[in-house]
Amino acid sequence: MSVVDRRPHESSRDALIGAVLEFLSSEDLPAREDIRRALESELAAAGDTALAGLMQGLTMDRGWDYYPSDPLARRIHHLLADRFLDADSTVVGTEHLEAARGRRVAIFSNHLSYADANVIELLLHRCGASEMAQRFTAVAGPKIFSSRQRRFSSLCFGTIKVPQSAEVSTGEAVLNAREVARAARRSIEVAHDRLVAGDVLLIFGEGTRSRSGELQPMLPGVARYLNVPDTIVLPVGLTGSEQLYPVDDTSLRAARVVMTVGAPLSVERLMAAADERRVAMDAIGLAIASLLPARYRGVYANAHDYADAGLALSAAARTS
Repeated sequence: MSVVDRRPHESSRDALIGAVLEFLSSEDLPAREDIRRALESELAAAGDTALAGLMQGLTMDRGWDYYPSDPLARRIHHLLADRFLDADSTVVGTEHLEAARGRRVAIFSNHLSYADANVIELLLHRCGASEMAQRFTAVAGPKIFSSRQRRFSSLCFGTIKVPQSAEVSTGEAVLNAREVARAARRSIEVAHDRLVAGDVLLIFGEGTRSRSGELQPMLPGVARYLNVPDTIVLPVGLTGSEQLYPVDDTSLRAARVVMTVGAPLSVERLMAAADERRVAMDAIGLAIASLLPARYRGVYANAHDYADAGLALSAAARTS
């Protein structure tokens, strides 16, 4: 039977399975065949309507706005995670997740890989914070929307498309200053709306992945995403995701990831103690660095270089 004779959902199913297997081309043949069977079973159980919804999500274009998650994409990623995210991957500091339950939360993490948001979502599920994972929305640059592979990964959670400035962007996604400002205003409005609606925002304050694995300076403008009353920041330190999906690679590798969650920070206290956005964001950078091994701390390795930010961090961390 020719391709043109086949029902549309069959072509979509085969194309999706083929794309996933191509992404996993580094796996040996028995493993790939096992994954193929698992994918076929998952897609058959989901049905044609779910598959059509996933395919629509891959091509959706709402501009600088919110993009909803897709349940089928999430189930497929969780299926693959069981094979690539080592079983001894772990979350440290789960008590801080519990302390954030029911709050307006913005998670700030270091950024090592395109897989980071997926890893955090998966580990939240694994450690029993499924309620938080279900409310998960990532703030993501336009490069996430520039390929089917990246877009498929981002369908595991809500996504807010945001612009990148020339200082952190590649030629793939550069906008001029006026376009960046207009798009940024819109994405910030959307982020505020999602926080008020109860979403847990994930923000990578560096604005791009680190190619060295070391923390880069937090971008001052990112602080504007936090201008919602009663918001708290949960700092997160990731290690190992750079091995799972290396920056310059095109396929997944099995890896152990450790996600360390820090104590909640009051945004109101942070902003009151910081005299400018740069200081507030450096305070968040220091909080993330404190959760990481020394080789990952980068520009925030020496807290003495950020005296003002350290004072703001202390004020934000007060529990009374």
